[in-house]
Amino acid sequence: MNRESAKKRVDELRSEYDLSQLKGGVRGKYYKRAIAGTNLVLIEPDLAEVFPNTDSVNRALRTLLDAASVVAGPARRRRAMPNKRLKRPAGKRGRSPKTLAGP
Repeated sequence: MNRESAKKRVDELRSEYDLSQLKGGVRGKYYKRAIAGTNLVLIEPDLAEVFPNTDSVNRALRTLLDAASVVAGPARRRRAMPNKRLKRPAGKRGRSPKTLAGP
């Protein structure tokens, strides 16, 4: 913000607010807590009725995570397949296995 726009700013505070009562404010009071990984997530009002507090939301999400991991099974690491030549089908050369069955 440059100085010109700061000068043009209009004070939108209501006249009934008594600024003399706003003493003792500390800048950055919750800064460390916010940096530490506080994560705020907003949920829809209908879900807020079912999950009224943090514990119920966390419990439901952990249950969902456990169920998903059971369905998915253990994570396996896939090895890259070596580049091998394909084997020819058994039988005479040039004929596919369907033609070997014969009439």
